[in-house]
This record gives sequence, C-alpha cells and structure tokens, in this order.
Amino acid sequence: MGWFRKDPLQIIAFQGYGTDSHFYARGRALEDESIDLEDQHIWHLIVNTWKRFETDEIKKVGITITLPNGTILKGTTDNDGYYKVEAHLQVLKDITNEEGWLLFTLSYNDVNIKRTIQNHNKFPGEILIPSTKAQFGVASDIDDTILHTGVVSTLKWKVIYNSVFKHAKNRIPLEGAAEFYHKLHKGVSGKNANPIFYVSHSPWNLYRYLELFLRQNNFPKGPILLRSMSNLLKRKSQDEKPQKQKEILNLLKTYPNLPFILIGDSGEHDPDIYMEIAKEFPSRILAIYLRSVKHKKKMSRVRGLMKDFKTTEILMVESSAQAIEHAKNLGFIV
Repeated sequence: MGWFRKDPLQIIAFQGYGTDSHFYARGRALEDESIDLEDQHIWHLIVNTWKRFETDEIKKVGITITLPNGTILKGTTDNDGYYKVEAHLQVLKDITNEEGWLLFTLSYNDVNIKRTIQNHNKFPGEILIPSTKAQFGVASDIDDTILHTGVVSTLKWKVIYNSVFKHAKNRIPLEGAAEFYHKLHKGVSGKNANPIFYVSHSPWNLYRYLELFLRQNNFPKGPILLRSMSNLLKRKSQDEKPQKQKEILNLLKTYPNLPFILIGDSGEHDPDIYMEIAKEFPSRILAIYLRSVKHKKKMSRVRGLMKDFKTTEILMVESSAQAIEHAKNLGFIV
C-alpha cells in the first residue's frame, strides 16, 4: 500500500456532478509526487509528465466525505486508488453556491495516518448540481475541440509532443472557444447557468493539467470526465461503447429533463458517437457542433456521415464565430 514511502499522501477530488437528491463523487488517493504546475522549464515538464503516469496509488483505504451540513459519507479506494462515493440524500441544493457547486472535504478514515502534507488530513472537493434555471447542458470534447492537440497527426506525435513538452499555461485554446462556451453557459437570459461538462478520452492522470488549462484560459468551470489508464489499455469487446459515450449517456440518464448540445471535432470518433446518441435520444439532443480538422480523408468521411443525417441539427464549423452565429439563430444564446 505504500505506507512506508516518504512521499506524503493526498486525495485528489475530481470535479463531479449530481442532483438535488443524488450525491456522486469521484477521485483518487495517491502519494504526493510534488508536481509543480507552475514551472515551465523543459526538464521539469518531462519530470512532471513522468510523475503523472508513474503514480503510487493508495489502495483499499477508507475515506470520509464531510458535507457542509455535517453529513458524513464513507468510501473505499480500489486497486488503482480510485474512489466512487454515491448516496441518495435530500435537498442538496440547499448547500450549493449560486452556480450550483457543492463544496465538501475529504479525509483518510485512519486517524493514525500522519503522512499527509503538514499532517493536514483534509482535502477539498466539489460537485456540480445544475441550476433549476438551466435550459440545457453542454457535453464537450477537449482535444482539438477547445485545445490544439494534434490527434490527427501521424502516429499522434503532436499529441505526445504537446503533452510532454508544453506547459498547460502555454497551450493554445482554439480561437473564440472560451467566448462561445461562456455564451452557452449564460444562455438566453444571461443567468441560466447551463452546465458545461468536459468529456475526453484522456486518462485521469492528466486531470490537473487539463483543469489548469481550462482555468488559465477562462473557460466556464465544469466537471472534467476522463478515463482510467487501465480502461485505456484494456481490450474492449466489439459491442462495448467508448468511455466518452458512456459518460454522455450517464449525463442524459442523470438529468432526464435536460436536453444537451454536443460539441466535438471531426478528427476521431466524435461524429459517430454523437450521431448514435442523437438517434437513441432524438428529443434530447438540441444540436451537434463538430470542429473541422486539417485532414482531407477524415473530413470527407464525416461529410458522408452528415449527408443523410436528419435526426437533429448538426454543423461542421470552421470557427467559433460560425458556431456562435448558428447558436444565436437557434435561440440557445444571445
């Protein structure tokens, strides 16, 4: 379990989501490798990348979640250090802030654990409970949708280069993307607080890196939904849905009265995933926006898919300005 190593312990809480009566939190218990999110020197970037993936998990350990109203919830980490804590509670909105965020604290159950930083066995966490004013939700991809990544490059060398040798603060967002997302978040009233969910195939190891990127580039705050490395490497059965699709389907299940806008890119599998979801839930998907990519073959394939697709509004966009104009015409934003 790594109890005798010198690194202090930490609990990383992933920004999650719930409802007025359903609390659902995810995160991971790890040794603190002291990853410096500020240092931008090449050597430190390489070392930090190594630390993100060479993790020392705290397995099969109990954790406690304390809500603002004093409610106590318990959970246990799995073999990879991940925890999931679910509970059916009452009136959670009473303890959220104006944007719908419910803040809580986490701690290790064992009071004898002294290896947290400065022996401070308390870690922050939060989940989003969408506002009753919300008119729709947004599920957005990250790679090449709001962040220049290079997923269509040969052998994905640009993905590797950008992830290892570029600091999150130096990564370039797609022009106008943050403005578009803020308009979607504010909605037609300016105060709708429509929830934004960032869904990616990236591993949870990159969670804090992506969180910093979104915050640094002024994107609306929202849950970041990734996948574990074990799922990334596991061979899937032919009929198993991609993790991104599972996450979006879970959002639709969690919020049955909330329609969604789906945003992705044309480079990988977003068109197939989004169209399949729209066909399964035709009344729940308001529109699909797909960022164009610089790859003729992939673009041609997506145009072929779109040609006979009549289930919902779908638009391949060259710029955020084009998406903003389209969303205005459909009455999503002002």
